[in-house]
Formats: sequence, C-alpha cells, structure tokens
Amino acid sequence: MDNLPLWAQICAIFLLLILSGFFSISETSMMALNRHRLKFLASQGSLRARTTQRLLGKTDQLLSVILIGNNLINTIIPVLTTSIALRTFGHNNLVLSITTGVIAFLIIVFAEIAPKIVGATYPEKVALPASLVLAPLMRIGRPLIWFVNLFANAILAALHINTKNKRDQRISPEELRTIVLETGSFMPTKHRSILLNLFDLENITVDDVMIPRRRIEALDFDAPFEQILHQLETCYHNKLVVYQGDIDRVLGILHVRKTLSALHNQELERDTLRELLAEPYFVPAGTPVFQQLQYFQESGHRIAIVVDEYGELQGLMTPEDIIEELIGEFTTTIPRGAGSRGGWDDNGECIVAGSMPLRELNRWLHLTLPTDGPKTLNGLILETLEDIPDGDVSVRIADVTFEVMRSDDQAIRTVKIFRPSAPAKRALR
Repeated sequence: MDNLPLWAQICAIFLLLILSGFFSISETSMMALNRHRLKFLASQGSLRARTTQRLLGKTDQLLSVILIGNNLINTIIPVLTTSIALRTFGHNNLVLSITTGVIAFLIIVFAEIAPKIVGATYPEKVALPASLVLAPLMRIGRPLIWFVNLFANAILAALHINTKNKRDQRISPEELRTIVLETGSFMPTKHRSILLNLFDLENITVDDVMIPRRRIEALDFDAPFEQILHQLETCYHNKLVVYQGDIDRVLGILHVRKTLSALHNQELERDTLRELLAEPYFVPAGTPVFQQLQYFQESGHRIAIVVDEYGELQGLMTPEDIIEELIGEFTTTIPRGAGSRGGWDDNGECIVAGSMPLRELNRWLHLTLPTDGPKTLNGLILETLEDIPDGDVSVRIADVTFEVMRSDDQAIRTVKIFRPSAPAKRALR
C-alpha cells in the first residue's frame, strides 16, 4: 500500500467503507425479511427468492460470512488510515487521535447505522439482490466459516444453548389478525372485514348468532285451522318450527311451500300436516359456531334448534346466520320497519326493540357494545341497571346513550339509541 499514491489509498478506504456497509445492510435485511412473503416469491419461480431462502436455511453460516467480512473490513480501515496519517504527518499524537475519531465516525454512520436503517426499511429490495453476492461468498469461505463456527458452537454447547431446533415459523390467529389489520390499502375493505370476522368466529358460540326464543316465528299445531292457514300464507319464512301447546314441545320443521302445494291436491288435515313435518335438529347451547357450521355440512340440516341443559328452547339458527357473521347481513325476507331497523335518523337517533341481539346491533349501527355477557340489548341494559325500569330511564354504556322508551314487568321492549359523538365514534372503530 505504501507504493500507491495518496488518492488511491483514500479511494481504497472509501471502497472498504462501501463493502462494510454492504455487509451491514445485508445482515439487517436478511433478518428483517418476511419469510412468508419470501416463500411465496420462491414458489413463483424467483431465482433471487430461492437463493435467499436457501441462505436463510443456514442462518449460522450466513451470519458467519457476513460478520467475518464486516469485521475484517472494519479492522483494516483503521490500519490503513493510521498508516496514511503516519506517512503524511509523522508521529503526531493529535493527528492520530483526530484520524481515529474521524474514521470511527465514518464507520459508525456510513458502514453501520445508515445501511442497517435502509436494510430494515426495505428488506425485500435489499436482501434478494444481496443473496446473489452472499451465496458465492459462502461457498468460497466455507473452510474459514467452518473453523470459526467450530469455536462458536463449542461456546454455545458449554452454555447448553441448543441451536439445532429451528425457530417456530407458525403464526397464531392473533398474529394473523394483526397482519390483516396492517394491510391498509393493500386489501379491499370488504375483504379485510370478512377475514377479521372469520377470526372472531373462533370466540363465539351459537348463543351469539341464534335468533332468540322471543323472535322465533313458530306454528302452534293445536291452533285452529283457519289461523294455521293464515299464518302459512302470510309468514315470511319458508320453514317454520311447529310446536304443540308450548314452544318447548317441538314437533318438527314444516316446509311452507310444500305444505301450500299440498293444499291444491288435497284438503289439509292435522294428520297430513304431521306427515309433512321434518325431524327437528337440536343442538346444545354453547356449541362453537365453527363446530356447528361443520355439523350443518355433515347433516344436511338447514335449521338448528338451540336448547339448554334442561331441554328448553333458547333460539333458532341457520347456516345463513353464520355466513352473515362473516360478510354482514345480505338477505332477509322480513321488511324492515322505519322505526325499528332503519338506522340513524337526521337527529342521530335510532329506535330498536329491546330483544335485538347485540352482535346484530353492533354490525348494523357500527357500535362496539360488549358481547361477552348478555346477548341482547334488553339483557345489557338490565345488567347495567340491575333492575327493570318503571318509566323513562337513560343509561350510558360504552360511550353510547340509551333511553328506555317502553318496558313491562318482564323486559325492556323499546329503546332509543343516541349516536355517539364523532371522537368517540372514531375510537370505537
């Protein structure tokens, strides 16, 4: 080096700084790389992705070649600068100290901090091209890497650190949920909402999605025939639960269209009506929704009657109720009343029935009322008040104000909801 001109030696130092920065940026980008994204790119036939994936499969050798190269260069740079300073200024302690400080600053900023920030910010753009350089370096330096790792592995073995077990790459549902939330503009809002609802299905049961007992449209087998015929002709559903005397005594499920078709061929009698009943399908309360969806697929049933441990009917559910938990309400044969299901009015108010399920209310009005306790609005307000109100009462729950408009001795029948203020609304989303 002494025979080289000064400008050539200075250029050599800057070249070494660039090489040191290359090793620093490669190390950070390789470790920050999204392994699942890398696996996808490799499956698409990307040579750089496959090379990077192969390097990351030998993390110990990859880190060895990067650190060996980086530390060797960072050791050579101060030696060269000291040699230049001695030949140019002689044995001047002040100059040597200044030179050491300047080169240390250059290494820290331009060969360490700045490259690592860039590598962490753009891991994919850096790691994939860098792998094409690191792969041949690993092959060339294999003997040196083996020698260095021999001592490193001996130290790890003495500390009882097992490096044979590969890092667990599995992602938990919570991590997947976070990934979906962070997709931002990369995924349509509707698709992101469906995925988030899918994760929520793991935490809910049939009690959360069923139609409550009080809202079930059922047919009393013992009712007068005129009433039965009128109900069949005016009902909004194609299938009705048929009971005898008490709704807990379910006889079966009646297909309304088939029954009305039978009226054209013969006179409808109770025995004929009984023959048209399909066997009821009962499920216990508390059944996970995912499990119930599988039951629907296996059994072929389209209506499930939810019963508690005493065999009393608690509600009714269909596969559509589960699907609506995923994609939102998409079909209904019941016309929505302006006063009960019409959404917020111009004054930011909405009147709903007390029996309305909280999950449906949250989805419809974009609220975040708690659903881990009571399942209906009536239950939530009663739990908060710890009493059935006699007159008009207002209560605030989860930043939402409710006004009880009508109640009786058994439950709250009608509730007026006031839309939350803008700041609270943003916080709830």
